[in-house]
Amino acid sequence: MADVLALQALAAGGPRVVAGAGRLDTPVRWAHVAEIPEIPTLLRGGELVLTTGIGLPTDPAGRAAFLRALADVPVAGLVVELGRAFVGRLPAAMVTQAEQLGLVLVELPREVAFVEVTEAVHALVLDAQIALMRATQAVHEAFTEMSVEGAEPEHVLRLVARLARTPVVLENLAHQVLAHDAAGGDPGRLLDRWESRSRQARPEGRTGWDADAGLLVTTVGARGHDWGRLLLVRAEPPEPLAVLLVERAAATLALNRLLARDLEGLERQTHRSLLAALLAHTEPDADVVLRARALGVPLEGRRLLGVVVRPWSPPGSPTGGLEGQARLRDLGECVAHAARAAGVAALVGALDDRGIGVLAALSPRQRDVDVLPLLAEEVRRSVKGRLPHVDADRLVVAAGSVVGGPRDARRSLVEAGQVADAAAHLSTTAPFLRLPDLRLRGLLQLLRDDPRVHTFTEREIGALLAHDASTGDDLTGTLRTYLAAGRNKSVAAQHAHLSRPAFYDRLAKVEQVLGADLDDVETCTSLHVALLAHDTR
Repeated sequence: MADVLALQALAAGGPRVVAGAGRLDTPVRWAHVAEIPEIPTLLRGGELVLTTGIGLPTDPAGRAAFLRALADVPVAGLVVELGRAFVGRLPAAMVTQAEQLGLVLVELPREVAFVEVTEAVHALVLDAQIALMRATQAVHEAFTEMSVEGAEPEHVLRLVARLARTPVVLENLAHQVLAHDAAGGDPGRLLDRWESRSRQARPEGRTGWDADAGLLVTTVGARGHDWGRLLLVRAEPPEPLAVLLVERAAATLALNRLLARDLEGLERQTHRSLLAALLAHTEPDADVVLRARALGVPLEGRRLLGVVVRPWSPPGSPTGGLEGQARLRDLGECVAHAARAAGVAALVGALDDRGIGVLAALSPRQRDVDVLPLLAEEVRRSVKGRLPHVDADRLVVAAGSVVGGPRDARRSLVEAGQVADAAAHLSTTAPFLRLPDLRLRGLLQLLRDDPRVHTFTEREIGALLAHDASTGDDLTGTLRTYLAAGRNKSVAAQHAHLSRPAFYDRLAKVEQVLGADLDDVETCTSLHVALLAHDTR
């Protein structure tokens, strides 16, 4: 209505808003000239009615009925030109009743050409419709391209925020934030107490606007399986384009998840990105803390414990590929389920193509010595129930040291990874491992990148490794079997599935290549340490 009143064709009449001044934001769908009292029965709603009043009832009761009928349609507003039926001003009774009905009532002191007003209004309406059609087409093209390319949720939300010019949040059904875009605003303010605010929004249907929460909400899911909600933050009722925008974005998110069903879940992706940010320090700690809290994992003011879970596999086993990704995805879901069962708030996601990282946020009442056994037990129980192809009893659960906050989280996660790397060469059924449990292997794991250790290793067994590489022999394996048997040649021969003379000959060849006496205890100790150091690399 405000736009219509500003039109030159109508402004020439000196329009005065005498009722409904607070409703000038009412949309105008069309303009109609009417001089008969039965006109309300012919209207569909949203029309601007123009009249001189010459055909309206002359009695107060008849005029009151006419205004009520217009308000019931409802029309966008009523414009009355003075001079024919009404001279000077509209009757006070009409003005009072229009105000009570919430009807916009405008009087025109000067004559205007109604045909020019209707032409101008219709031009506005048609222009708006064309603009909406163009915008709708642009939205469809943009999201179709994103669907084809399999865009990440962050890219989809960035487009929504840019087009809507307002913040947008993607959450799971537990009201935990999976992704967000603050549209240039303060993310902290957007996510502060988000779960509480989101729970207030319960619109009817799959898409709806909740005025109290100030949220436009649409459900995200496909094939009867809903897994999240997309919420547009706005203080005013949404226009049709905004509704189209969130629904098209939700459809894109759902489709992309269907296409990526063999990859890790969206929640695991979000957790993984936060773990990667903590490890690489690619984001400010405050931003990571904020995002983690929105996911239901409070890091600030908590003691943090890094854990790495890896399925045991013989050395040289292949990793990666689509099959490896699927196995890792399933393991991540098992570990996340186990953390929830153990009552531990944690970020859980793949650290590499071999294992799952866990950053547990311990509450003041939780101690690592109590949490670790319970978590390891729940991990194995979850794996046994969900992944029968994984040997749960030989699963490697490695833990780092407890640290005081997000800034030191990397140290705990790295230490847990080092323990897991060292444990990869052990055949152990221990519930979990920490650095002290690995003894010498643990020390060598911490020093594996030290050039002095490299120099020592090459000096001790470099000649043997070079010999095996050039001849195809496995004298290194022979030495390893001999030392693992406690230097008992008969037992070592049995483990090597060789006759004692054949095994003795191979040992003699090892001594010849290394120029070492394998009967000397200190020499064998040095060679054993060199082999362990080589394994860590």
